[in-house]
This record gives sequence, structure tokens and C-alpha cells, in this order.
Amino acid sequence: MIERIAHGNIWEIKLARPPVNALNFELLDALVKAIEQVQTEGAHGIVLSGGSKVFSGGLDVPYLLQCSTQELKACWSRFFDAARALANAKVPVAAAIAGHNPAGGCVLALCCDYRVMAEGPFRIGLNETQVALAVPEAIQYLMRRVVGHHKAERLLVAGAMIESQQAYDIGLIDALMPAAEVTAGAVSWLESMVALPQQAQSATRRIARADIHQALAAFDESQLDGFVQAWYSDETQGVLQALFQKK
Repeated sequence: MIERIAHGNIWEIKLARPPVNALNFELLDALVKAIEQVQTEGAHGIVLSGGSKVFSGGLDVPYLLQCSTQELKACWSRFFDAARALANAKVPVAAAIAGHNPAGGCVLALCCDYRVMAEGPFRIGLNETQVALAVPEAIQYLMRRVVGHHKAERLLVAGAMIESQQAYDIGLIDALMPAAEVTAGAVSWLESMVALPQQAQSATRRIARADIHQALAAFDESQLDGFVQAWYSDETQGVLQALFQKK
């Protein structure tokens, strides 16, 4: 479910669960462990990549609809563990987004330091409201942090999925490149970070990203319980079941 690719002292962690890298417990667990392992093994930077047409389709809804309450809670908890692992990484992390990236995949990208996305008709965003899910404060904070309060409100409330050029224009992503070059672009940016005096870079980065750590840490057990309870609401289940039946 995870591929590890070395680019010198930069390690690429590639989501590999075809066809769209839908996030289930096993993939999220493998991702958390891979992020920990490459740092233990001396990675100076991490690239998070996905599929050639879809970075990640977000949480695996058909899988979640079949989960018990305990399994559902475990999966959502592991999703936030993955978000924290990326946000709290001791080395810079760049997302290489070669295709569409909705919902949970977008959250993972927002937890990275830098985002490179393929130019063209590829879309990114947090479309949770379109499937009758409220966006937790911790995730809303991630969006506000990169695009500002007003734009974040418009995108989040509408559940908007915007094309990569618009995402670049508003700062949701940091660079646009041909799809075949996004990984190289992410590696190049990380190499520029690695080239800096490391003690100063690391200390400054840690201070600059402290707010992300705090926002994700604030999503505690009680908020997780509330999110899982909302999952079982009539409105949410009705929308999700209808979408699943169409596929």
C-alpha cells in the first residue's frame, strides 16, 4: 500500500492502493509508520506522492459504510494520526499532487510544508459539505492558514473543488508543473531546504509550524466522538448511501 523511493537523502512515500488511493485503516496505518521510519533512517526531507490521475480520493466511503462503530472510530483516529505525522515531521515535507485531490487527500497535502500540483483540469478541495459532513475546526484551520479566512470560508461552506490554476492563484498550492514533473519539483524544493544551514532552518520551521501542531492536537477524543456521531445522522447516511449506490 506504500512504496518508498530514495532520491538521495530525500525519501518519497508513495500511496499505492489502486485505483484511487482511497484511505482506509490499513493505508493510513502504513503511511504513519512510513513517515516515522524514513525519519528514523535519516531522511532529510519527505515527498508524499500518490497516483498519476488521483493523488488520493480521500477516505474510502464504501469501506467506512461497512465498518462497525469501533472500526469507524479507529479509521478516523488513524486519519488524524497521519495528518499529525505529516504536520509534526522533523524534516520538511512536500506533497507531489499529479491529479485530483479531494477531501482527505487534500487534508494530507495541507499538512505538508509545500504543495506541487499538476497543471491542467485537476481539482483539489475539501468537499465534505457536499456529502453532508461538517468540517472539523482543526481541518478548517489548515485551510484558513494557507488561503486566508474569507477564501477558506467560501471554499469550505460550499465544499468547493477548484482547478489547479485557481488553487495556485489563491495560494492553496505553491507550484504548478506538468503532471510528469511534480515529484521532481517537490524533490527540488526539498533540496533547497536541505541546502540551508540545518540548525537555523529546523528551529525556524519548528516555530513557524507550531500553530499547525496545536490545531491538530486540539482535535481530541471528545471531538472525534462527536464527528463519528454526526456520521450516523440521517442526513449524512442518506447522502453517502445514495452516492455509494450510484457507483
